[in-house]
Amino acid sequence: MGRPRSIALVAGVLAIASQAAAQTREEIRLWPGRAPGSETWTIAETITRSPAGDRIVANVSDPTVTVFLPDAAVAPGAAMVVAPGGALRILGWDNEGVRAAEWLNAKGIAAFVLKYRTLQTPPQTPGGGGAPLAAGGGAAAPRQEMTIRNGNANPEPNDARLAEVLRMGIADAQQALRLVRRNATAWRVDPARVGIMGFSAGGGVAVGAALAEKSDASPDFLVSLYGPSLMDVNVRPDTPPLFVAVGATHFNVTNGCLALFAAWKDGGRPAEIHVYDQVSAGFGMTRRGLPVDGWTERLHEWLLARKIAMR
Repeated sequence: MGRPRSIALVAGVLAIASQAAAQTREEIRLWPGRAPGSETWTIAETITRSPAGDRIVANVSDPTVTVFLPDAAVAPGAAMVVAPGGALRILGWDNEGVRAAEWLNAKGIAAFVLKYRTLQTPPQTPGGGGAPLAAGGGAAAPRQEMTIRNGNANPEPNDARLAEVLRMGIADAQQALRLVRRNATAWRVDPARVGIMGFSAGGGVAVGAALAEKSDASPDFLVSLYGPSLMDVNVRPDTPPLFVAVGATHFNVTNGCLALFAAWKDGGRPAEIHVYDQVSAGFGMTRRGLPVDGWTERLHEWLLARKIAMR
């Protein structure tokens, strides 16, 4: 009887230690002082919980990265900035950030979860209603797949506030990539193997960083999980290799990801895409008992084939 109890006690201590380590991971501000362009933002950042208990961050005005480093014994030097999604309005912090970083660490890859700026949203007016009805109070018209031009699958291209937030999010992603390279020695990172991985709108932010003019803020590889481009795509000879995974019936997003893949191939750059049946929305790190659960295995194979991961 004593031995099982001692094993349980040790397991409990290890679990507490692991939780404490997770709670003390370093979070680093990306900009000195106020982030450029959002100096006048005043709405406080908030953290709420999804029905599943995952954290959701909103009203980000002070962008940061949270550092997740793998065991030095199994770290080949690759690094990934991870951008959670949320329509540029919120960030799915746990399902598309923390758990993705932990998975990357298990593969020996350093991860840096990016808290990029999001649209400022005032608190809801007390007693306010829900979504507006279609004109006349009747049923809404059937949704139409958007027309995609130049690989741009932005569903709200004429929203000036969202366009500005997208530019800020891309600037935050670029600053995160610079930060990783500047701290390469301390974090045991190879500055020539620093990529970016984005979910949903975070994928759009990641694509924007990859499409920007080549600099020390450019990713060496790009992973987009159901994240189409939110801007015109102009693929150059130095545009990084691309990996995409998306559901087969994710409204507007599926076609946007296919357009992104096609633009990479038309530009003569390496690209791989996986389109999963029976999936109509974002999946993150949540398992569904469907083939889409294997997307992390496919990504790992891609990382190994490109000599980014080593184990």
